[in-house]
Amino acid sequence: MNDTPATDDALPAQASPTAATAVNGSYERRDYRPGYEVVAERILEFIAEARLAAGDRLPTENDLAQRLNTSRAVVREAVKILSALGRVRAHKGRGLFVADDEGMLITSRWGGFFRPVDLDHVLMLFEFRRVQEMAASSLAATRATPAELRTIEVAVEQCRHGFVHGRVDEFNQADDDFHEAVATASHNAFLVSAVRDARRLQRQSSAIGIHDMLGDGTESAVLEHEVIYRAIRDGRPDEAAEATAAHLDRTLEDYRREIQRRLFG
Repeated sequence: MNDTPATDDALPAQASPTAATAVNGSYERRDYRPGYEVVAERILEFIAEARLAAGDRLPTENDLAQRLNTSRAVVREAVKILSALGRVRAHKGRGLFVADDEGMLITSRWGGFFRPVDLDHVLMLFEFRRVQEMAASSLAATRATPAELRTIEVAVEQCRHGFVHGRVDEFNQADDDFHEAVATASHNAFLVSAVRDARRLQRQSSAIGIHDMLGDGTESAVLEHEVIYRAIRDGRPDEAAEATAAHLDRTLEDYRREIQRRLFG
């Protein structure tokens, strides 16, 4: 964890304004998005690119407003959105921080419903993940920004590095980063939230415990991540969705085999 304030140089520049089209002598914006949504997206890009972890400090609202060439009021609204999504947290008198909201699942409807040691629930969870992440990767193939593509690519590279060097913690973190980066690139806050929560629920299945080892399934995941990334990078939404489905289906089979091994030896 790094409590040192982030430097301005690390912050991405503001997005260029949406193009305007003349209509009846006036200008009407196509694909208009409120300023606070754009700023919220830029803050998320900064968190991803700077690889900030839970508890790390963000620039102040004033600094963000200056760097993004907007008003503090707009930044404040963006922060409210990100706080509601569990991405940042404001501490009075201390500033803005990347949130650590793992505990929020305890009171969420998913956390109250899910039984991590129930095999049927684990299978349903994978079914849920398949739907959400196929949609996210498909949308990412048409919406990902260059910065978001780079974030996905870095996660792919770090997954490979963790596998090659036998570093399970590094692989697991990069695996989380990959799936969240794809969801973020979908530009759909509901999908981002759903993908994040589903993966956290999956981690609660500690009785299955296949994340404490690196094996053939890990090598397959590295290759599958690469296929998904390339489809997103090349703007092929159908292929991205199909590659994501294949990845999750293979991962589920790993779970099935591990469950059988633990039950029957």
